[in-house]
Amino acid sequence: MNLNQYLDIAPEVAEAIAHNKPVVALESTIISHGMPYPQNVETALKVEQIIRDNGAVPATIAIIGGRLKAGCSKEDIEYLGKEGTRVNKASRRDLAVLVSRGADGATTVTTTMIIAHMAGIQIFATGGIGGVHRGAETTMDISADLEELAHTPVMVVCAGAKSILDQGLTLEYLETHGVPVIGYGTKELPAFYTRKSGFSVDYEIDTPEELAHAFRVQNELGLGGGMLVTNPIPEEYSMDPDVINQAIDEAVAEAKAQGIHGKETTPFLLARIKDITGGDSLDSNIQLVFNNAALAAKTAAALCRG
Repeated sequence: MNLNQYLDIAPEVAEAIAHNKPVVALESTIISHGMPYPQNVETALKVEQIIRDNGAVPATIAIIGGRLKAGCSKEDIEYLGKEGTRVNKASRRDLAVLVSRGADGATTVTTTMIIAHMAGIQIFATGGIGGVHRGAETTMDISADLEELAHTPVMVVCAGAKSILDQGLTLEYLETHGVPVIGYGTKELPAFYTRKSGFSVDYEIDTPEELAHAFRVQNELGLGGGMLVTNPIPEEYSMDPDVINQAIDEAVAEAKAQGIHGKETTPFLLARIKDITGGDSLDSNIQLVFNNAALAAKTAAALCRG
């Protein structure tokens, strides 16, 4: 465990790490930037409970008052939910300035991985990762999440790259950087709101125990970097691909017309897709996060069992 001078590890999380008990990291951007209050807080607390129900300790990650938090209290989560988009969306490039200013930050996949690794947490559950945006061949808009996966040894359990992204180019980027992309019970990359993308993953793995073993071996080989586990959204919550793709195309066209770019792109697109689908996309988003939290907890427990 790295006892960084800027890092606060919640007592329950620290105790679990010290005694080789399973811990699962959670991001906070989904709280402050992912959905409205109070639904964001209710969802965050439900995700924590699902992790507990599956035998692990939850550690919601955030930056509050310039402190890196590995494990947030209910009061912290309530604060992040009420403040909403007034909380800075914090990627790797933002960490030093936010901490030096004593500011707040909602952690993305990238910063959640960084802070989890500092604290000694190896498994992280999220909704979907960022990736290569559509049109990146001209905009160069590529999420920092992919670089972090290449360098930081944390397993990320997600429902694939967000559907707004270029799935094929995202996979190519991960391959170039040596990040294994695992399909949990599937050979096909899930596409966030839907179970199928038309692209293949590197390997299919069917049990939490095998996931844990593969990740343990990767670390023991000293390969560095993370492992991406893509867990399809449950069938009953999967959206019609034609409906969601039409909504995505419409939202992407609006973003381009309005000059939306950089870190504002993903929140804008997800919000517009929610509006276009009458809220169905948000319901699916919540269910896939629940599903990922359960798998991450089971995998963390298997990792601790050795």
